[in-house]
Amino acid sequence: MLIKKAEYVISSPNVTLCPKGNLFEYAFIGRSNVGKSSLINMLTGYRNLAKTSQMPGKTILINHFLINDSWYLVDLPGYGYAKRGKKEQEKLTRMIEDYVLQREQMINLFVLVDSRHEPQKIDLEFMEWLGENEIPFSIIFTKADKLSGGKASGNVQHYLSILKKNWEELPPYFLTSSESRLGREEVLGYIEQINKQLKESLEADTEE
Repeated sequence: MLIKKAEYVISSPNVTLCPKGNLFEYAFIGRSNVGKSSLINMLTGYRNLAKTSQMPGKTILINHFLINDSWYLVDLPGYGYAKRGKKEQEKLTRMIEDYVLQREQMINLFVLVDSRHEPQKIDLEFMEWLGENEIPFSIIFTKADKLSGGKASGNVQHYLSILKKNWEELPPYFLTSSESRLGREEVLGYIEQINKQLKESLEADTEE
């Protein structure tokens, strides 16, 4: 997929204020400091589209970016930031759950996982919740450039082996690096493929 245009549209405090219309949406979420903003900038090719920060937990709204005037990339707040107060954390959790469960335009949720770390309970529980609610999702393993040799791939296989204990079928997954642009074509190609299939399906329904 060639991204010719990517622009910020709106930041919404809840799902009811998200953009109207029926454009497809692909949302990105993960624990705080997983590299979400850097990944979004790498995928779109716009260095400052999503605001990056050394301080985790900066995204507290639902951020919509319009890509090629045809679909939305959605930046969701990170979860599991320990320094947030209990009320603020509960508010963000409710915001995330409302978007994921209610937003009919959302086609796929990309769950970001730091490839350097052992599987975290909070990520596994979140994926389990997605499965229970039949939410389509994929996993993006980030920061592959921080590991040497085949360490990143080995960590991914270890992670998948943990998932296999509870999942009959594993979700699609991608290994990425915002520094080297590893995985960019694969992730964008995946989105492009889904968009094409959905549009063909809608056209076929219209013809009937």
